[in-house]
Amino acid sequence: MDVLGKFFLSELDNLGFHRGISHSLLFCVLGALVFGWVTHWLYRSRHHAWMAIATKAAAAVLIGFVVNFITQIASPGGWWPVALYIPLVGAWLGRHSFYRYFKGDWEAPNADLKGWVLLFFWGFLTHTLLDCCTTYGTQLFAPFSNIRVAWGTIAVADPLWTFPFLACLLVAARFAREDRRRPLWNGIGLGWCCFYLALTALNYSQVHRTFEEALAQKGMSYEQFHITPTIFNNLLWNVVVDAGDDYLLAQYSILDEIPITFHPVAKGRELLHNFDTDETLKELRWFSAGYLNAVRREDGSLQLNDLRFGTFSGRGENADDYIFRFNLIDRGPDQTYGFERAQGGPPDLKAEDMMIGLFKRAGGLSPEDVPY
Repeated sequence: MDVLGKFFLSELDNLGFHRGISHSLLFCVLGALVFGWVTHWLYRSRHHAWMAIATKAAAAVLIGFVVNFITQIASPGGWWPVALYIPLVGAWLGRHSFYRYFKGDWEAPNADLKGWVLLFFWGFLTHTLLDCCTTYGTQLFAPFSNIRVAWGTIAVADPLWTFPFLACLLVAARFAREDRRRPLWNGIGLGWCCFYLALTALNYSQVHRTFEEALAQKGMSYEQFHITPTIFNNLLWNVVVDAGDDYLLAQYSILDEIPITFHPVAKGRELLHNFDTDETLKELRWFSAGYLNAVRREDGSLQLNDLRFGTFSGRGENADDYIFRFNLIDRGPDQTYGFERAQGGPPDLKAEDMMIGLFKRAGGLSPEDVPY
């Protein structure tokens, strides 16, 4: 539901809609009641088997888009994960849906209205709280407040959290509902999720303290700073320090054996007009919690960067180095900026090299390495 906003909202409005009302505590309650009732009604229908099959097929298609999205981030142009996914999912749907239906081995879940409501409530709530652990931010108290809760302890995609949990879920699904091994494997998966989230919180605390000590040792004055783990791991962290006239950027791996080096980047406010009053810039300042800088691309276009997500190199070497960036359309000093698009991740032509470099950097630096 959350991603459907891109089909009927502008890109700028969708930026605020994403993880908005659909990720609020209010929706966890009201949404659970609505979806719980609808699901209960559907399963009481004599057509519930076909409804369930259609839902599984739709879910398989959506998950396929996620598989493709992750594949293109890790290996642009890669196709084999999707090619492998399609026949596997087709075989799974055939075996566990169509075959069971025509065999007559299809039973509706033994759940009442309360059971369905609780299922949706805990699903919505845990999903929302997990999103609060990322840097993007979640409007937990919408519509009463637009404050974005973003604890920033885990990346938006971390395979060490996802894949063990998914593996346990798939194993549990192999057993009958009455089989004691089913809740056992579910419990193992949930236990791993909680353990790993606790580990990321400990890492966050350690890294935050490390950056504080590094800034103090160098005698650097600052107003505030923000840290976030890099994509697909919890070892390598980015930091952005608001040092007044400039920002300071750095990367630190928990496996590093050398001191942290900070790199100044300009805020670029001189490139922008009406910074305090422009409605587009106001929306982007809210979204980025104020950690914005502006750069001019080689083609002359204006780019804004959400520095909370950091850079691939930890230095802000060029416009493509910023992980989360927006393109602005300058309509003149008396007009509101146009918002062309938001882009996350590396450019397609540089993606493979930049991601490989990021993963190597996560392995840490030793004194023998060239100063980073």
